[in-house]
Amino acid sequence: MHDNLIILAGGASSRMKKQVTVDNLSDEEIAQANERSKGLIGVGPNGRPLLDYLLLNAKKAGYKNIYIVIGERGDLFKEFYGSENKYNDFHGLTISFAIQYIPEGRAKPLGTADALFQAVEQYPELNSLDYSVCNSDNLYSVDALYALRETDSPNAFISYNRDAMEFPSERISRFAIAKLDHDNQLFDILEKPTAANLESYKDSEGKLRVSMNAFKFKGDLIYPYLKNCPVHPERDEKELPTVLLNALKEHPNTTFGIPFSEHVPDLTAKEDIAEVKAYLKKQYPVLNWND
Repeated sequence: MHDNLIILAGGASSRMKKQVTVDNLSDEEIAQANERSKGLIGVGPNGRPLLDYLLLNAKKAGYKNIYIVIGERGDLFKEFYGSENKYNDFHGLTISFAIQYIPEGRAKPLGTADALFQAVEQYPELNSLDYSVCNSDNLYSVDALYALRETDSPNAFISYNRDAMEFPSERISRFAIAKLDHDNQLFDILEKPTAANLESYKDSEGKLRVSMNAFKFKGDLIYPYLKNCPVHPERDEKELPTVLLNALKEHPNTTFGIPFSEHVPDLTAKEDIAEVKAYLKKQYPVLNWND
């Protein structure tokens, strides 16, 4: 098992910053949604950010070394989790920061694969280790995070049963859907699917399998595909599913879809804030770092 978790928090949060009419948020919550990275929005009962709860679950799952990929203006992360660039102690976790720089001529970052590539370039020791990767704006369970540590597959991802996720069906277009073979090995993965794609991606049980960007990678295997990841022609970003599919062409049967049936709180847009707050108030009435 490995102890390394990379959390992607350098995105532009463009959906969160969209102007929408919501009547269940305070002026302060709307201001945070417009100004902060999503994982730093104060949704906890005590106003602490969502990222606290992800870090708590990561600690309970056994991770020790946390690498948070932040944007070039990500100084607020250091106010919450440690002022040094590397090796901050936060409730027994060692937290280091990597910066996702925006290429010249672009207005926003170049995507999830670029974020991970910049992280492993800044911490090259990760290229000889196993590590997990996840989003900063989703709250993955302790069990799911532990499953990524525990698997002996070179690469893996949490393969969520769409039917267990408490989202309206149209929201599936925000996520990636996966096609697995009978051994749960990844065969194909599709970002931002359309309704027309869904039927052909159902598994043998008739279920849709969703990726929420919770991955485990073998550093030396995946590095060349991170380095050489092409830009998606329509979305103009480098995406982790592209990295996985390119790796599979030369290394088949190396990416296991770990089946899970549970909800994953998702903080993508302003409309999600009240729902995530209610979930945390019920499930985490106290942030206890000592359990």
